[in-house]
Formats: sequence, structure tokens, C-alpha cells
Amino acid sequence: MERIKSRLHHLHNPASHPHNHNPRHHPHHINLAHHKIHHIHHEIQKPVHHQPHHQNKPSKELIESYHLEADGAKVEAKMMKDSLGVKYELHIPEISPPTRALMNEIRNELVSLTSISMKELTDPESFETIKSRFIADAIKLIRAKLPGIEPNVEKFLIGQLIQEMLGLGKIEFLIKDPALEEIVIPSSGEPIRVYSKKYGWLETNIRIEKEEDIVNYSNIIARRVGKQITVLNPLLDAHLITGDRINAVLYPINTKGSTITIRKFARDPFTIVDMITNKTCDLNTAALIWLAVEYEMNILFSGGTGSGKTSFLNACMPFIPPNHRIISIEDTRELMLPEFLYWTPLVTRTPNSEGKGEVSMLDLLVNSLRMRPDRIILGEMRREAEARVLFEAMHTGHSVYATVHADTAPETIARLVNPPLNVPANLLKAINLNVVMFRDRKKGIRRVLQVAEVQMEKENAKANIIYRWLPDADKIVKHGESTRFFEEIGRNTGMQMTEIDEELENKKKILSWLIKNNIRSVKEIGKVMNIYYKNKTYLSEIINKNDVNAIAER
Repeated sequence: MERIKSRLHHLHNPASHPHNHNPRHHPHHINLAHHKIHHIHHEIQKPVHHQPHHQNKPSKELIESYHLEADGAKVEAKMMKDSLGVKYELHIPEISPPTRALMNEIRNELVSLTSISMKELTDPESFETIKSRFIADAIKLIRAKLPGIEPNVEKFLIGQLIQEMLGLGKIEFLIKDPALEEIVIPSSGEPIRVYSKKYGWLETNIRIEKEEDIVNYSNIIARRVGKQITVLNPLLDAHLITGDRINAVLYPINTKGSTITIRKFARDPFTIVDMITNKTCDLNTAALIWLAVEYEMNILFSGGTGSGKTSFLNACMPFIPPNHRIISIEDTRELMLPEFLYWTPLVTRTPNSEGKGEVSMLDLLVNSLRMRPDRIILGEMRREAEARVLFEAMHTGHSVYATVHADTAPETIARLVNPPLNVPANLLKAINLNVVMFRDRKKGIRRVLQVAEVQMEKENAKANIIYRWLPDADKIVKHGESTRFFEEIGRNTGMQMTEIDEELENKKKILSWLIKNNIRSVKEIGKVMNIYYKNKTYLSEIINKNDVNAIAER
């Protein structure tokens, strides 16, 4: 027990700092409680900008700001633009040396007061329990030392203590920012970089000054998931309970210094309404994909790295009827589907330090076929064995949706039939649609580049492009007529082409209504789809009456 307390004390106790001695032993520090409270209340209102000092700074323009909260502590995030571009600035209230000394005193007492067993320290599921105990003990100590402290100041100080003792310090605020997708600590002394959904890669005004702090954060993350990262095992790939994926590499494997990459799990992912609104796709392509998903067609989503394949796949999955069993297989949990779906999400597992306990994508894919699925979603097709099992699933009556790295529809076919996937060309006729995604890094946009089907010419497969994106006009246009897709829909459903056209128009009408009323969340879209499949007449009444309250979250 004493060793654990000593370890916790050592992790976040920079004893070498000149202000970290007991304030009672320094006559220059404020000792009276009411003076402390007045001083602390005043300083919490003053944000510190954490900016390096440069002369002749270019003038800055505020383009966006919002507040963030982590463990009760509130800060402000600002997007500042100057002649060099946009920068992400985190404005945190400044804590002066006397207040810092008081917090160090409280922290030392917290380590002594809060008992933690070794089992709790290494159990990922115990983290929230430990945090709750720390918060309860911190409240008692702060109120004893600072009677009459304002609630917002108390929350801020407790939040800071929790972040420093159990969390990742200032990085906790970045993790709580829903506008960010990725957070990168390149090395000590370098500015932290973040990937914003709106602005792309941005440099921040936050730095981790000491190398040992990055190593310490890596250890904290490893303990949360029951793993270790050491000089002998300098690589960490961890999935937190929240869904966030964290990768850490220690020095000297990274020659610049230890680094951490945090890929955040999308709590509010893009839906098909967002995709149409931001011009990733249009009504015609969205309705076509909806038709394909509804009638159990197989769809491959292809594109380059970061082109939005998985995001678009996720946006299209609510089109699945509610009575169909869905099995999803991913390396990292990225999909987030509506509650109404009958969904079992599976994720792979890497082997432990002894090389045991691995659960591969192939293991899950083979096992999923024994779970009687109606629909199988594969995060990414990478190996020949996976591809063969997946195409076997298509030919045995399962609807399959998967992603693959390829930049165009013809390249998708070439990638499938050649190493490392080596799928026989005659099996490709099982693919009903191929949606190709494209990312324009210069403009910071993602678009559906092509929607194609696979044509068979003797023993060779060929892409027939139905829709394509025009970069100059930034719009999606019809490129050619379908030779297989509508014929197969008709064969499977008994519908004539006029009836299929009516279906498409009805779907466009529903999507247009959702866009018009900004009904866009996963939960709202899920509710609409659930009503669509269970009572189409009722949904038509809602749309005709424009009864938004029947659907929208309020």
C-alpha cells in the first residue's frame, strides 16, 4: 500500500519547483483563508494563453470560440487566424504560485487519505470508482482549507487536481472537445497538434515541456487498459472504454522523443443528412445507396487513406431494416449505429506480451458466419483469407459491406483480383455497388468520387460508372446507365422500373424533409428509419404535416 501511495505521489509531484514547499513556511505567501479565497477567485477569472513569446507577432483574428469542460474545470477554446493560418488556442485560468503551493499541499494529503489497492490500480473498470473517491476526498480538503469558496472555483481546482493526479493534464480538455478527431503529442517542447473536423490539422498553444511527463501519460493510459509500456516494450496500442484509440511510442524508438497519438471515437458521427448538406454526396446517390441497402445488395466502399470510407459506410448503415441481424468486425471500434438496429459489434484483439490471446479479423469473420447474421460489416479488407471468406459470405446469401483501399472503381477491381487479396474475377459479380470516396487535401473536402457496378465480360470484371463527381463544378452527375443493378433489384423484388423510380423519389422526398428540418443526429435518423420500415403511412403523415416534434430530439 505504501509503495502505491509513494508511486502516485511521485507521478504528479514536481518537488523541484521553488513554489512547491508548504506555504505556511513562506512569509511571502498568503496564509489567511479569506485572503486565499479572494486571491484564488480573482486569478481563476484570468486565462493564461500558453503562448511562446515572439516579437513582431502577426495580428490575430478570432474566427470561432467555445467553452469546454473536463472534470468540472471550464476553459475556453479559440480558433485564431493570422497571416500564417489558423491556430487552436486553449485559454486556461492561470494558477499563481501561492495557489499552486496550496494545491500541492492538498494533493499530498489526498495521496495519504485515499487508499487504492494494486488490483484497482491495474483494473481498467475501476478507474471511474477511483476518480469518484478522489473527488469526494478533494472536496472535503478544499472546503476545510478554504471555507466559503465559490462552487465554480471549487470545481475548477478539483478538476485540475484530478487531471494532474489521475488524468493527462491539459490534454483532458482537448479530449473533451467534440470538434477534434485526433490529438498528437509529437515530443516534449513541441506544440501539440490537433485535427479539427472543420479546419484540418492545427497547431495548438499547449506544450508538454518534460519528456518524463509524456512517458508518465503513456503509463497512465496503459494502466487504464491493463497493459504496460516500458523501455523493453516501447509500443502501446490501446482502446479506452470510451472508444478512443491511443498509440504511444517511447524514446529512442522515436528518435525525437516519446510521442502519443489519440484518435477520438466519434460521439456524434456524420449522418447521411450531414453528408448531403456538406456536399459529400447528393440526393440521387444517397437514395440509390438506400435502395441498395434496403434490398440487401452488397456494397464496397473504397478510397484512399483519410478519404472518409468508414464515415460514409457508417452514415449508410441506418438504412438497414430493424429486423435484420448485423455483425460488424473492426480493428478499432469506429462504427456507431442507431439503437433500433439489431447489432453485434466485434473488435479484434492483439496478442499479449507472451504472444497469446490474439483474436484476428479472420477469426471473427469465420465466427460471424456461425452467428446467423443477415448483414456483415467488415472494417477493412486487407488479406486474401479475409477476402475469400467475405466473398463466400456474399455467395451464401449474406449482405456484406466492407471498405478497401483503392482510388477509383477500376482500381478497386484491380486491387481485388491481384495480390495480396487475389479474389478470382468470377466472384466479383457478387458486388452490386462500389462507392469510391475522394479527399481533396488542398480544399479540405471529402466527396463521393464514383458510384459504380461490376460488369462481367467473359472471365474479366470491368467497372461501369453510374455517377461521378465533377471537381470544377463540385457536383455529382450521372455518367452512364446501369446494366446490372436495377435488373437485380427487379429480379429480387419483382418491381418494375417505374416502381423502382417511385421508390427512389420517395426516398429523396424523405431525405429532403430531414435536411429541411435539420433532423441529423444518429438517434433521430434511426427513429425515422425505424418508422419507415414499420409504418410508412405514419411517416408520410408526419412529413405531410411537417410534424418535426414527432422525430426531432428536444
